[in-house]
Amino acid sequence: MHKLLTGLLAAVVLFGAFDVLSGKPDFRYRDQVAVLMYHHVHDTDESSSTITSRLFRDQLTYLQKQGYHFISLREFQSFHEGGAVPDKAVLVTFDDGYESFYQYAYPILKELDIPSVNFVVTKELADPKAASIPALSAEEIREMLGHKPEMFDFQCHSDNLHYKDEDRAALTNPLGTEGGVSYAERILSDTKACARKLDELYGKDRATFAYAYPFGIYTKASEELITEGGIRYAFTIVNEMATRGSKPLEIPRINAGNPKIQPEHLHKQIMLRVQRAQ
Repeated sequence: MHKLLTGLLAAVVLFGAFDVLSGKPDFRYRDQVAVLMYHHVHDTDESSSTITSRLFRDQLTYLQKQGYHFISLREFQSFHEGGAVPDKAVLVTFDDGYESFYQYAYPILKELDIPSVNFVVTKELADPKAASIPALSAEEIREMLGHKPEMFDFQCHSDNLHYKDEDRAALTNPLGTEGGVSYAERILSDTKACARKLDELYGKDRATFAYAYPFGIYTKASEELITEGGIRYAFTIVNEMATRGSKPLEIPRINAGNPKIQPEHLHKQIMLRVQRAQ
């Protein structure tokens, strides 16, 4: 009898694991969020962080068919603070504030009724076309903000810290070019500038409260400084599920923006990380 029960238990575990990896739409995770990370959706540009609009659409529609529920940044905030979240919750995020988001991703997200947040390098707002990859304009951001309340969010990717000096990230290192300004003053001033520029687009104070670290690089010192600048949540490139136990300034994200990540692969990547987070 003992051997029989042991065998039955092993079979249950085995079949449970099979259900997770086989992609059955009825497998549901709770109290976790798969935060997806994208950068550039474009139909002619190519890079390891650029996907076509067709692949982007295919990923999202596949996840919808698998029973995933897409949430907004504000819903994620509520979840992290103890609120309810749908089963199989997903938050779509973009880094860098490229104009390609408006041209290629935004129409698809609108059509599928999927919220998202884009982390913007706000210095580019002064001259969006001058960036090496054209950036979102203030007018485009205002238009998207007006589509539906809290559906499209725009938050900080720094004002002018998205660069490295001799492989040292501007956010996390004194660079020796401070011009009499301390490292702490530089980071705090930059964070406040980023929030101020975005708040002006929202038309209200304290609308900006989230941050994505440039290059995914951060330190305890930089966490403290952006917090002083008004940031409450910060997103990393750590490839895991987000839970209520995730540190608010170290929210993990799953990379979905590589052209090799087909829809089925993305689903399986999420499911594998669900198991590790339980």
